[in-house]
Amino acid sequence: MTSGTDKHPWLTLVGLGEDGVLAPGGAEALAGADIVYGGARHLELTGGITAEKRTWPSPFATVFDDLAALRQKRVAVLATGDPMWFGIGSSLLKHFPAHELIVLPSPSAFQLAAARMGWALQETECLSVHGRPVDLLRASLYPGARILCLTSNADTPRQVADLLADEGYGRSRMTVLEHLGGTKERRVEGAAENWSAEVADFHTLALEVVADPGLRFRARTPGLADDAFRHDGKMTKQDIRAITLAELKPHPGALLWDVGAGCGSIAIEWLRAADRTRAIGLEPHFERRQMAAGNAAALGVPHLKLLDASAPEGLEDLPQPDAIFIGGGLTAPGVIEVCLAALGRGGRLVANAVTLESEAILLSAYQSHGGTLKKVSVHRASAIGGLTGWRPLMPVTQWSLTKS
Repeated sequence: MTSGTDKHPWLTLVGLGEDGVLAPGGAEALAGADIVYGGARHLELTGGITAEKRTWPSPFATVFDDLAALRQKRVAVLATGDPMWFGIGSSLLKHFPAHELIVLPSPSAFQLAAARMGWALQETECLSVHGRPVDLLRASLYPGARILCLTSNADTPRQVADLLADEGYGRSRMTVLEHLGGTKERRVEGAAENWSAEVADFHTLALEVVADPGLRFRARTPGLADDAFRHDGKMTKQDIRAITLAELKPHPGALLWDVGAGCGSIAIEWLRAADRTRAIGLEPHFERRQMAAGNAAALGVPHLKLLDASAPEGLEDLPQPDAIFIGGGLTAPGVIEVCLAALGRGGRLVANAVTLESEAILLSAYQSHGGTLKKVSVHRASAIGGLTGWRPLMPVTQWSLTKS
């Protein structure tokens, strides 16, 4: 390994297993390092390191400045398993370019757990609630799912068991795989509905998801039933919501601005529809922000970011979106112009209107900018006396545009 410069790798990430076995090339990297970073457990497992040893600082975020000051040194970082799979590698790459790093992966916890369970990894959901809300699991539950999950500590399985029972998956099989690959490896199994086992902090959790009889399954395809959300009546209803999400076109990693978020239904369905999506909701009413936050947690996307703000002022200094939905505030001057200016090439703008005043604004935008303008009307069957008839919902005018 060469001495660090701006053009050559100076930082090596070395994966290791619970048994202390280093990734191929790891011993050479440690032998040639000036400084080795790692957790106390990692440094103890490796032993025999002649370089200066440093444990992670507290708060952890200060380590990036510390590392940046060491570019002229040879630095090695110890990490469990594969540093690039829910590991420190992704955090380091937000601060240092890839050409400054060498990554030496060991088998990940997911690989070891899949091998122990006899599961094909490509057919298994791999998630992490390590330092994250367990509510994230709610969006990944479906009958027959196999889930491998990184956890925070010994209490996480109990929290997950409670969540599964709450969601109608109490009969699901839970397997805690402790200290995978080490001398203290142990397997603990049980059903979520009566889970009471005491387990080690360091483990991987495997879930075989079984639905309770009669469960109303919530798919990730947009169009959740309206009663999946707590709301005050002012929300984008199920059929219109599905049409709206089809126009917004969520894709992995994309960011949505939800202007006038209300109870959060559009932003929540966006976050559920594709992996790694992000959403920022602007909602000036406190009660609706509370409802949106509660809905987001209950539907498995607690990372929805909600701002006490209105458009267009509240849109300043936000990260560039891939799509924008305007569900409220259309009559505020300049909202459409500010939103269009914020979008990059290929960005999508969708706006819905139910009042004549808002509809007039969309007609003007369509005449000025093009795109697609349509009116959607939904009728639902209901009882009329002893017979059945159609009851119309309020029609919605929708303007959508992809920026060229």
